[in-house]
Amino acid sequence: MIIDIPCVILAGGKSSRMGEDKSLLPFKDKSSMIEYQYNKLSKIFSNIFISSKTNKFTFNKNLNIIIDNNKTISSPMIALESIFRNLKNDKIFIITVDTPLIEKNTINNILKSCYKYDITIAKDKNKVHNLCGVFSRGIYTNIINLLKDNNHKINYLIKNSNHKILYFDNEKQFININTKQEYQKANY
Repeated sequence: MIIDIPCVILAGGKSSRMGEDKSLLPFKDKSSMIEYQYNKLSKIFSNIFISSKTNKFTFNKNLNIIIDNNKTISSPMIALESIFRNLKNDKIFIITVDTPLIEKNTINNILKSCYKYDITIAKDKNKVHNLCGVFSRGIYTNIINLLKDNNHKINYLIKNSNHKILYFDNEKQFININTKQEYQKANY
């Protein structure tokens, strides 16, 4: 079953701990992590978008790229503002490029639970995954106000929104690839 809610892959970070753009690193059988994540999520969602500072991706000429409004600051809050400014959907599934092991069942469970909440995100026994879930248009004004106050903390947005945090047992699916060691561990 293909989902009509759009999916946006966040790929505009600085990758400072990696030392190079992690979205462009080869991953599994694909030329890049973004290509791997895009292909995987295309089997679940009918519309895939990539949020980035620039269009740096070459694996597909027909990509839907959402360019961040602010080119100098790397912040998921800026990405969220750009996403909701460009897409008019009520619900949008957001995930980072560096979480490529997310399972389809997890995504489906998040989607099933999202309709009563402005934000529905995942959690495992170690942490809450603030950028793995469904975000609703109703938070757009909050995003604008937080950015006006120079507050880029997604955690603050979540705590001040009608939200649901769903627990998942398999924490390995949430590996967040930030270092060379995490990259090697996930890319076995």
